[in-house]
Amino acid sequence: MLKTEKKVAEKLIEKLNNKTAVIGVVGLGYVGLPLAVEKAKAGYNVIGFDIQKSKVDEVNQGINYIGDVVDEELKELVVNKNIRATTDYSLIKEVDTVAICVPTPLDIYKQPNTSYVESSAAEISSYLHEGMLVVLESTTYPGTTEELLKPILEERGMKCGEDFFLAYSPERVDPGNKQFKTKNTPKVVGGVTENCTRVAASLYSNVLESDVHEVSSPSVAEMEKILENTFRNINIGLANEMAILCNKMGIDVWEVIDAAATKPYGFMPFYPGPGLGGHCIPIDPWYLTWKAREYNYHTKLIETAGEINNEMPQYVLSRIMEILNKEGKALNGSKILVLGVAYKKDIDDYRESPVLPILEKLEVAGANWTVVDPHIKEYRYRNNMETPMEKVTLEMLRNADLVLIATDHSNFDYEEIIVNSKVIFDTRNTVRSTNLNKNYYKL
Repeated sequence: MLKTEKKVAEKLIEKLNNKTAVIGVVGLGYVGLPLAVEKAKAGYNVIGFDIQKSKVDEVNQGINYIGDVVDEELKELVVNKNIRATTDYSLIKEVDTVAICVPTPLDIYKQPNTSYVESSAAEISSYLHEGMLVVLESTTYPGTTEELLKPILEERGMKCGEDFFLAYSPERVDPGNKQFKTKNTPKVVGGVTENCTRVAASLYSNVLESDVHEVSSPSVAEMEKILENTFRNINIGLANEMAILCNKMGIDVWEVIDAAATKPYGFMPFYPGPGLGGHCIPIDPWYLTWKAREYNYHTKLIETAGEINNEMPQYVLSRIMEILNKEGKALNGSKILVLGVAYKKDIDDYRESPVLPILEKLEVAGANWTVVDPHIKEYRYRNNMETPMEKVTLEMLRNADLVLIATDHSNFDYEEIIVNSKVIFDTRNTVRSTNLNKNYYKL
């Protein structure tokens, strides 16, 4: 270990421990803003960076736009000048550490789009100074930190591990989770060098209440995050396939899963649904599928699970048609009341929501639909911004030929929905009863 590296590392660790370090966060979305808030709450001076002026303005006014951030906490932090936001990336020269929390979407060919990460790294490189820690938190393929970020950051002559520190620490945000938030979710950290890991671990240890788990390299940390979400993707795919088969066999898949879940070992319950949504599970496994091609390996299980999950919106449409046929109605011209457009329960996030392709398929089939979601102010549909209805009314329920429970928000009045609907198709097993005296169907 170089003496200079150790000296620079110890100096930064001291600043982190005594809370004199200035912390930067690039990207103030679902990951970045909660992280910036936690760092400010821990006693650091935090600067948030974002290219969207609207977000920057809202943060500086103490206006919260992320469900997992407490409104009053953000306002207090802004008033006390613990946190501020800017579009001016030259202020990176003032920070001691910077976390990159920008999107890593897939393109139309399901290949990683790393342009946001690359542009962020280029901006940071312009203002990189000795002793700075850079941490990538965006989910990506194994090798990104060392193969993509490190060369960009070293372009101006500074050496990773000697002049600055670089690590990967995957975000583990679960929107809407009432038990685990950014503050208390264990953190995985992998640095390019031993001291890179040590410095990054020191930062998170001073911010979070959770354990910090150190791994041997950024690639291990990157692969770990992919494994987490691939595990969920595959098991949800299995649950969805079981749901399709159980329906054909006249078996209640939800009862089957509940029964299997009584086993105290060797089984973890996963549940079917109308498809996958969110910023991680539908996307992350494809990063690995793409990277695997470099090693001449075909990820058969991952791709099969992806195909099953991607076909669920079409399966939902098929079931709707089947149910309406039983009621003597055609889908064309029918009125469908869709409850929920968020990708999961009790959140204001509709990214990759499976409800969106369901709406498109209903429209193509000639159905007329109305969306109700008390958590979503507006959503993008076919390149237009749509505003869902905020509340379910008796008139909506009684006029609908079929009510589709697409997202099981807690503040829907399910008793009222059951009593006043002609036909219900529940994709979330919201009404846990087998003795309903009406036309109630489950996925």
